[in-house]
Amino acid sequence: MQTLLLWIVTLATLVVFAWRFGTRLQPLFSARPVNRLDRPGERFSGMLGDIGLHRRMLRFTYSGVLHAMIFSSFLVLFTAIIESFGSVLFPGFTLAPVGGETWIAILQETFALLILVGLGMAAYQRLIRKPARFEGSRKGDAILIYVLATGIVASMLLEFASAIAITGTPNPYRPVSSLLAALLGQVGVDGHAAETLHMSFYWAHVLIILGFLAYIPGSKHRHMFLAAPNIFLRPLHPKGQLPAVPTLEDEKTPSGIQSFSDFTWKDLLDPLTCTECGRCQSVCPAYAAGTPLSPKKLIMDLRDGMSTGEAHLPIVGGVISEDVLWSCTTCRACMEVCPVHIEHVPKIVEMRRTMVEAGTLEPMLQDALTSFQSQGNSFGKPAKQRARWIKGLSFKPVDARNQPVDVLWFVGDFASFDARAQELTRMVAELLHQAGVDFGILYDGERNSGNDVRRAGDEGLFELLAQQNIDTLAGCEFNRIMTTDPHSLNALKSEYPALGADYDVVHYSELLLDLISAGKLTPKQGAAAQVTYHDPCYLGRYNGGFDAPRDLIAALGHDLREMPRNRKNSFCCGAGGGRIWMDDSAFHERPSENRIKEALALGDVSYFVVSCPKDVVMYTAAIQNLGVEDRISVRDLAELVTESLE
Repeated sequence: MQTLLLWIVTLATLVVFAWRFGTRLQPLFSARPVNRLDRPGERFSGMLGDIGLHRRMLRFTYSGVLHAMIFSSFLVLFTAIIESFGSVLFPGFTLAPVGGETWIAILQETFALLILVGLGMAAYQRLIRKPARFEGSRKGDAILIYVLATGIVASMLLEFASAIAITGTPNPYRPVSSLLAALLGQVGVDGHAAETLHMSFYWAHVLIILGFLAYIPGSKHRHMFLAAPNIFLRPLHPKGQLPAVPTLEDEKTPSGIQSFSDFTWKDLLDPLTCTECGRCQSVCPAYAAGTPLSPKKLIMDLRDGMSTGEAHLPIVGGVISEDVLWSCTTCRACMEVCPVHIEHVPKIVEMRRTMVEAGTLEPMLQDALTSFQSQGNSFGKPAKQRARWIKGLSFKPVDARNQPVDVLWFVGDFASFDARAQELTRMVAELLHQAGVDFGILYDGERNSGNDVRRAGDEGLFELLAQQNIDTLAGCEFNRIMTTDPHSLNALKSEYPALGADYDVVHYSELLLDLISAGKLTPKQGAAAQVTYHDPCYLGRYNGGFDAPRDLIAALGHDLREMPRNRKNSFCCGAGGGRIWMDDSAFHERPSENRIKEALALGDVSYFVVSCPKDVVMYTAAIQNLGVEDRISVRDLAELVTESLE
């Protein structure tokens, strides 16, 4: 009778589990296709590293440790679940022949305590510590899971304890259960009473497990089943390359995201996998600035809109507000920190394309895109003025369109047109000339790389700008491209190869470091300054350019003091993704000002060192706005090198 009853409730639970999971996965089957099964070996090894070693989880130490305790304990205690169900569903089944009552038993006892400690730490974090990143997450869902998990472990231990109480003989391989059995004995539980308790605890154990299983599909804890697949299916293309826009068979079909079926199935798997941990929210510069964007809430809203009957609403302006989408700086910090590899930025860019197609843009952004369309730059300047910065140089740079060069310098818009950045551009030119570098520029043949145009959602304009640059570069002879602009570097290095143009692209920090190492530039070792360095998003997080700027600073003899948020965890200046062309007057605190405060908190730091023309503009303005010009100043790498030579 017991076997039949367990079969009935188990099968019924599995049906409920499959039905609840199936209804949530159903939208994936009508979504756009995407290939995420290439390079299976690389995918599998990365999945094992992130899950087994908790590589991303442990970046938040407390949460990572408690999750590792719970996760590893679950793997061990799954043996107890197998035995609980197997011994009744298949009479005679036991793990005893493989050590079920010896080494497996002691592991179960040990990890039962470990998981209880982990659950206690989780409850303490959720209810007492209350990290700000949990704001907006479903607390009730988490607490219910803690209660169910605790119930599963407690009922298991009491089941083992009552079995020991029946015999009255402690089991050396089950010290915790034996201790509980002794406590039961002290209150008079033995013999028939112990048998009754054993049966009660057994059924409590299996029913809580089945209740847990039935509940999971509607809980954020369904990541127990979806995290591994989602990590396995992560993008393996360059971080700086956005997914290709789908080709429409019917040109009259609206582009962009009109319904959930316009997303790829992987786009829809992401929200279902979200753990609501809030790590993305905690590192988001837009959220810190007080904008409506929380990357966590955006993913949760997509999930809820897909799962709770809001599919009739428009995605953009309905499920997700336009202000949320325009707030993003595309810095990728959210994606870098997400333990289950959710892809926030590509979704935001896809939805921005919908707004661009509909013409619902901020006026400042509309003006910038119009300038790109007519002049090839956001400053609205004629192309003939692009090389005006060369006035005042001690030489005239070669026109790379007319003669071969070793290094083709792709200067970029801000380095060409912004007055503050132009000074630094001239410094770089003089340094290259002094070192005897064979380099040239494109003069009026250069257009904006299109990196931020694409991330602002204007795909057609990006392709136009990119193709103009590709055509110009095709008529030049050079060995490699150098740029001082990380945004241009990302487009040339990561985006253009998808358009059939593959170049060797280096950041100027790499080239200057090479020139110093080769003795072509010899800095004088003077008094070292206390400096800190800001990692640009598109140089560091997107393209891994962390070491060259630091090595260059060290070669110049300066004392580098790292800000708490550095390298992959660097905090965005707020200019990326087209935000530099949008109004930020409603921000509670500009990301650039937040960053300067972080640098000031280091103490006696003289220079805030940057390696991006946009950073020069953003952080110079931030220092002025904060009124701290007497405490810290912005220095570009080119300035440091020039000063060291003088």
